[in-house]
Amino acid sequence: MGWSNFIIYAIASFLLWTIASVLVYSKRPARTGIAFYMLGILVFASFIIGMWIMLQRPPMRTMGETRLLYSLFVSITGFVIYLRWKYVWILPFSTLLAMVFIVINLLKPEIHSRILMPALQSGWFVPHVVVYMFAYALVGVAALLLVCSRTKRSFNAADRLVYTGTALLTIGMLLGAIWAKQAWGHYWNWDPKETWAAVTWLSYIIYIHVRIKYPRKSNAAVAILIAAFFFLQVCWWGIKYLPSALQSIHVYN
Repeated sequence: MGWSNFIIYAIASFLLWTIASVLVYSKRPARTGIAFYMLGILVFASFIIGMWIMLQRPPMRTMGETRLLYSLFVSITGFVIYLRWKYVWILPFSTLLAMVFIVINLLKPEIHSRILMPALQSGWFVPHVVVYMFAYALVGVAALLLVCSRTKRSFNAADRLVYTGTALLTIGMLLGAIWAKQAWGHYWNWDPKETWAAVTWLSYIIYIHVRIKYPRKSNAAVAILIAAFFFLQVCWWGIKYLPSALQSIHVYN
C-alpha cells in the first residue's frame, strides 16, 4: 500500500461520504446513508492499515501521517454526532473538515520512510499520538458545531465533545510526560511543543470553566473555543514554522 495509492482511497471515501450526506439531506432511508458513510470510513481506515503494514511501523511519524489519522477521527466523530443528535448537516461539514486535511496531503505529499528515530521507538508512541489525534478531532468538531449553530442543543453537544476531548488531551499529556522521561530523562522540559500543548490544554479548561460558571455568556464561550482551536493548530503543525522550533526536540520532519 504505497502513498501513490492514496488519491484512489481519498476519492472513494469522499464520494461515499458525499453520497451519504445527500441521502440524509434528501430524507431517504437513514440506513442507506449510514451504510454509505460507514463504508467511507472503512475505506479510509483500510488505507491507514495498509500503510502501517507496508511501512512496518505505525503511520504516525510525519505531519502527513497524523493528518490521515485526524481526517479519519473527524469523520468518525461527525458520524457519531449524527447518530446521537441527528444533526443532518454535521455529515457534510465533518466531511468538508476531513477533506481539507486530505487535500493538503494530496497537494503536499511527504516522504514516508520506514525508519523511526530512537525517540519514537517506544511503546508510548502509538497511544500518545492516537489519543491526541482523537482529542483534536473531538474539539475540532465541537468548534465547528458552535460556529455553525449556537442553539442550546448545539452547546450541549459541543460541551460533551470538549469535556471528552479535554480529558483525552490530559491523558495525552500524561502519556507524553512518561514517554519524555523514558526518552530524555525528564517529564517536562518546557520545549516549544510542550509549551503550546499546555496553552492549548489550559484554553479548553477555561472554556469548560466559563460554560459551567457563566452558562449565559455564550459569545465569550464561542470566542474561547475558536481561540483554543487556533492554539491547537499552532501546537500540532504551526510550531514548525516558528523560530523557536529550531530548539524543539519534538519536530521530526
